Amino acid sequence: MSRRGYPFHMAQNLVEKIVQRFAVGLTEEKKLKSGDFVTVQPRHVMTHDNTAAVMLKFKGLGATQMKIPAQPVFTLDHNVQDTSEKNLEKYADIEAFSKNMGVDFHPAGRGIGHQIMIEEGYAWPGTLVVASDSHSNVYGGIGALGTPVVRTDAAALWATGETWWQIPPVTKVILRGKLKPGVSGKDVIVALCGLYNQDEVLNHALVFEGPGVDHLDIASRLTIANMTTEWGALTGVFPCDAQTVAWYRNRENAQSAFKPAAIDALESSPVCADDGANYAQIIDLDLRSVVPCICGPHTVKAMEKVSEVETQQRKIDKAYLLSCTNARVEDLAEAAQVLKGKKVAEHVGFYLAPASDQVQRESESRGDWQTLVEAGAHVLPAGCGPCIGMGEGLLEDGEVGISATNRNFKGRMGSKESEAYLASPAVVAASAVAGFICAPEGLQGNGPERSLSIPKQSPPEKGETPILDGFPEALEGEILFCDADNLNTDGIYPGKYTYREDMSAEEMAAAAMENYDPDFQSLVQEGDLLVSGFNFGTGSSREQAATSLHYRGIPLVIGGSFSATYKRNAFNNGILLVDCPSLLEWLRSQSFDSAPTVRTGLSASLDFRSGVVRIEGSVFSFSALGPTAQELIISGGLENLVQSRLS
Repeated sequence: MSRRGYPFHMAQNLVEKIVQRFAVGLTEEKKLKSGDFVTVQPRHVMTHDNTAAVMLKFKGLGATQMKIPAQPVFTLDHNVQDTSEKNLEKYADIEAFSKNMGVDFHPAGRGIGHQIMIEEGYAWPGTLVVASDSHSNVYGGIGALGTPVVRTDAAALWATGETWWQIPPVTKVILRGKLKPGVSGKDVIVALCGLYNQDEVLNHALVFEGPGVDHLDIASRLTIANMTTEWGALTGVFPCDAQTVAWYRNRENAQSAFKPAAIDALESSPVCADDGANYAQIIDLDLRSVVPCICGPHTVKAMEKVSEVETQQRKIDKAYLLSCTNARVEDLAEAAQVLKGKKVAEHVGFYLAPASDQVQRESESRGDWQTLVEAGAHVLPAGCGPCIGMGEGLLEDGEVGISATNRNFKGRMGSKESEAYLASPAVVAASAVAGFICAPEGLQGNGPERSLSIPKQSPPEKGETPILDGFPEALEGEILFCDADNLNTDGIYPGKYTYREDMSAEEMAAAAMENYDPDFQSLVQEGDLLVSGFNFGTGSSREQAATSLHYRGIPLVIGGSFSATYKRNAFNNGILLVDCPSLLEWLRSQSFDSAPTVRTGLSASLDFRSGVVRIEGSVFSFSALGPTAQELIISGGLENLVQSRLS
């Protein structure tokens, strides 16, 4: 089976175990596995400044009250530096809505939403917690399964308490050894992003195991889990172990979420993987080999060892110690140790913001905050700020920045004519003092090496998938082959049409695949089954990339795999997708023309009950579409499904 396919098995890994706990509507004997579509009721759903947009979708569903008022959490953190009347009015509307709905609300200045979710105990080991933000992966640092949802999902959660998820392939990352002094969790995840930079973990779930995990503190785990997003994963989860329990014991408070009885339960019965659980692939990393690294500019996939870069004296203009990645107490302490008794270089702007007000108070009590300020840090409010290109301290044309944040895409932190490198707090601090990219002294080494293996999979489970009334048992059509990996949403539906709200379904259909292949429209016929490569629909979140193909008369897209966001947009609009990497690989072995779009002349028949595609005597298996996926298709999408439940 392809490494990008979904394994089948009986024993469950940690991701499957957690999802099983929060799934609803399962039969008693159903044991979830990678590839399954499932309806889930997450413990919490967090929205931030985008709460205002979700409010509009919620009202558009016809909803008037929260199904589970304790489930949503509102945190204002993105545009907290904007004190304009318009933004303050928006924030006031969100606060008023939260009071009316009985939802927990955290105002601007309290901190970054993800940090609040951890500090307040909303994200809890062994639970499923989602957020309308891509960095909800960070909850995996304390043993929760955190994963992002789109705004439509958030509104559906408010209205029904439930949403859907497809359990992704699971990669196990085995950590061995212990980090050298001065090397941090940020160096680990930057190294992993650089070593495995060919989409090896794209749209996977990651579980971190091995003896090296015991030596990573919670701050390092949170940083690593946070940036599994940039690595391409849907979630990254550490086990709940003795380190986790000790971290909670240090915060134990009968008046807070960290109640002694709850921590006792974590210690006595943590959620763990079964022996013999299946994994799509295994990555092995020796922590002793990790050295300070940077990645960039414009991508996390380009990694360099700092020891090699500093000989070039690569000048920087700005340095950043902030964000949900590296602005916790331990991160500030790491930077303060480097900066103690020193001053930031005269030409460097050094920007500091805590992950939360609680972090700032603790850092002040330790003396680290004062050290950073005395070294020349310019303090910003607790929140996102420059990390997302908002507020003070943005990179200007021609400037170079070194940042302890998570993204360095072109224009992310300011001007498109600037460059941003990502690094650990220690490297950021050392570079701020030197005025060029460098690391604290004495941190040398050759760096880690790649080690990825594909384990043998357990045999597939037998049995047929029940078909709901209204869902087709079978589908037939001629295969239209678009042989391209990473076919992005701009190729499928050009960006110039994205905000054209006046386009009819026919006009949208005529624009489908315009940027990918100008000949597509003359080749496609209504009823064709479109087959394409791995990671189909990567790029932006525009849902028209899914709906335009549907309007063009394509009833089904078969891919080696799909972008997770594209898949959510498709099923949320009632559009069928099927992952079938074995079919893709077979088609690639045939002697077709090399044109971008090929009419194959092959007729394919899909049997949804048995989960197979048949072509001229060949049979290819795909993951079954269970009742959760079928309901979305029958209803014509998530909004229709929610409205029918509300009525």
